[in-house]
Amino acid sequence: MKTLQFREAIVEAMSEEMRKDESVYLMGEEVAEYNGAYKASKGMLDEFGAKRVIDTPIAELGFAGIGIGSTMTGCRPIIEFMTFNFALVGIDQIINNAAKIRQMSGGQFPCPIVFRGPTGSAGQLGATHSQAFESWYANCPGLKVVVPSNPADAKGLLKAAIRDNDPVIFMESEQMYGDKGEVPEGDYTIPLGVADIRREGSDVTIVSFGKIIKEADKAADELQKEGISCEIIDLRTVKPLDYEAILKSVKKTNRLVILEEAWPFGNVASEITFHVQSHAFDYLDAPIQKINTADTPAPYSPVLLAEWLPNHTDVVNAVKKVMYKK
Repeated sequence: MKTLQFREAIVEAMSEEMRKDESVYLMGEEVAEYNGAYKASKGMLDEFGAKRVIDTPIAELGFAGIGIGSTMTGCRPIIEFMTFNFALVGIDQIINNAAKIRQMSGGQFPCPIVFRGPTGSAGQLGATHSQAFESWYANCPGLKVVVPSNPADAKGLLKAAIRDNDPVIFMESEQMYGDKGEVPEGDYTIPLGVADIRREGSDVTIVSFGKIIKEADKAADELQKEGISCEIIDLRTVKPLDYEAILKSVKKTNRLVILEEAWPFGNVASEITFHVQSHAFDYLDAPIQKINTADTPAPYSPVLLAEWLPNHTDVVNAVKKVMYKK
């Protein structure tokens, strides 16, 4: 094992795959000369050159479309968005082309492309730079959606995403790029669609993913002092979703809390809630609790932002509610 920052794990994953496969290339704003807006492509221009690490104009619609078109000539592009808020400019290409090429061509053209970049809030960036679109993309057939929470998962999942023959939405976080963690030496991948039991427990299941899962960790530590044992499931992949891992855990703990950084209407937590009550209703000893952001655009004020975002206290309160301790 070695210790890497999240951004370094991203660089390693892309670089290793580009060394193995000349059809893989990286394209996006500031990925080359500037080493990436978050230094998540540091050193790659020097190693692979300007034909495989390509700086683009500020034109997400354009370079998303170029990337998708290049898959039809045998390429496996990685398209970086400076933030997935800006991917909305290119969402027509992602939804109407990348997600549908395989089906509409009768299977003649797979679309092996990775769209990656930060998701969710990153502090005081305002309402238009603080949005989580995981459930939006997961709603579209043909797309896979990955949201890693640590450097080891980021590397293994990104390598798997690059090798996948379908379009993958790979969502990171500005606030995680500096996070450090142990990463396995050598070549490894993590299969898409397999959740991780981040912490084993017996009293309540907490399901989460991405950077907000840190709040679940804090809550579990606090609740452990009160004798409440939390099992934490890190989804890692939102689409396909590891329903089996969730059901297995709920059947053991009989209680479920879902923590997600997203607006409360029609999100990933809503889908999980429906599935669990459909397939494990008789195992539930309490109504499912889901924790989301407030149903408003993200505020700029730090005081309001703290109220808007879910935190570990919200998780503690939800767990106590399903435990009938509040």
